[in-house]
Amino acid sequence: MRFTKLNYCQYLLSSQINYTLTNLAEHLEQISDDKINRYLKNEKLTPRILWHNVKDLI
Repeated sequence: MRFTKLNYCQYLLSSQINYTLTNLAEHLEQISDDKINRYLKNEKLTPRILWHNVKDLI
């Protein structure tokens, strides 16, 4: 399974209290917190990009 911006955006929307990498990794099969951490270090996620990915869900 590949981790994408959409995965991260959906997680942020659904997790109102605990939004740590380890919590996210616990809810995704085959994705470790290290993999998520590397993704976030290398990916530029601005508020505008996050909003673009989730605005239809709100």
